[in-house]
Amino acid sequence: MTEGYKVKQYNQPVKRYCQTLDLKDDPELIARYVEAHDRFHAWPEIRAGIREVGILEMEIYILDNRLFMIVETPLDFDWDSAMASLATLPRQQEWEDYVAVFQSCQSGASSNDKWRMMERMFYLY
Repeated sequence: MTEGYKVKQYNQPVKRYCQTLDLKDDPELIARYVEAHDRFHAWPEIRAGIREVGILEMEIYILDNRLFMIVETPLDFDWDSAMASLATLPRQQEWEDYVAVFQSCQSGASSNDKWRMMERMFYLY
């Protein structure tokens, strides 16, 4: 982890959104949540839907039961309309209901309802 993670370069300027969400504090549930997101178990329709609404990159980091998500988009990306569109895509609510078993959230919540937007409080550049 101390080697860092390579960041993709785009042919356009991008903006970044950062969000957080807590998982239920249960090691077995956390392990199952991590597995549900690996390249062998993540649902292809969900990955396609994320791209379909205009998201260029999405990363989720974990520490204990705390998740931190980074979303990179084009500068003209509109978060509210993209999340409304995402919620209507095939299998999206089914996915949200599936992962809600692991998350500290209310059942039936959309992705936009679960993940809390974080405010940037510092930057170096």
